[in-house]
Amino acid sequence: QCEKNGDVKKRRSNRADIPDNLRQEAETCYRLRLPEDFYQFWKFCEELDPEKPSDALVSSVGLTLVGPYDILAGKHKKAKSTDLDFNLHWRFFYDPPEFQTILVGDSKTQYHMGYFSLPICVYFFINRDVPDELPVWVGANEAKKGCVISQVGDNVFAAVKLFLSKKLKEVTNKKKKAILKDIDEKLTRTAKELGYSLEQKTMKMKQRDKKVVTKAFHGAGLVVPVDKNDVGYRELPETNANLKKICKAIVDAPTDDERLKAFAPIQEMLTFVQFANDECDYGMGYELGMDLFCYGSHYFHKTVGQLLPLAYALLKRNRFAEIIESHLANRREEKVDQLAP
Repeated sequence: QCEKNGDVKKRRSNRADIPDNLRQEAETCYRLRLPEDFYQFWKFCEELDPEKPSDALVSSVGLTLVGPYDILAGKHKKAKSTDLDFNLHWRFFYDPPEFQTILVGDSKTQYHMGYFSLPICVYFFINRDVPDELPVWVGANEAKKGCVISQVGDNVFAAVKLFLSKKLKEVTNKKKKAILKDIDEKLTRTAKELGYSLEQKTMKMKQRDKKVVTKAFHGAGLVVPVDKNDVGYRELPETNANLKKICKAIVDAPTDDERLKAFAPIQEMLTFVQFANDECDYGMGYELGMDLFCYGSHYFHKTVGQLLPLAYALLKRNRFAEIIESHLANRREEKVDQLAP
């Protein structure tokens, strides 16, 4: 409803040659819809390396196709474990439920890219914040450095183009530079043929940013429906800087008694969240829960477990409630590949 019909027709006519049953399998495993650029990028990598498309960019660019791409590659069929949880497959420590990893880079910093979801329209949730809709941009995070997610394009071609541009500036070896330039030219040509923008920040992304009610600790922004009477979101009583100080005092407390005392401002905010939820300002609990999740300490897991699943349920984003519950039960800094032998 929010996209111009011409754009939709253009994209549809460029449907990737990937069988419907394989598409369905990928989307069933993740229980999320995947955008067409996801499939088109797989075809692009197939042309670079027909044998192993997932590894087509490893030696040259330093990126591996993972997550839902593992389904296209059939890796899940070779997995020894029968107890696979795709909620956790390539879900890094700070990844919020709205983020779905599709590419990984440097393992030292745990650099990874993924689709991020925000509602575009106030009344039509037309993207992955209602999870059967499509994601809205590609983000990048380095989990070893923190929770910040940066916007790198509205499709995977744009994201990889940006990554390539930075890589080309860093590389001094002429042979490596020539290989990167060749891939860069092929990627640019393919993206243009398919009608994908290679801008880091498109007009659509800027328009979506206007819907953001708060940046949150991860910087990617939270979107909730706010009606004409301003019902839907109310601000937390603390600034981000103050909330981080409160969190630090809790984590650094020398004793459990001191920690309990340091928790008092959070307890007060939880009371405010209850009032906000009663009055349909669901965004407040969503923000507090997300910020505590992003702070990363296990001391907040119980509180996050009270706040976020409820916020997602109230916002009718039940799929994300399931993801956060799975993640909190098994939140890890390493071994995020569920299909690893």
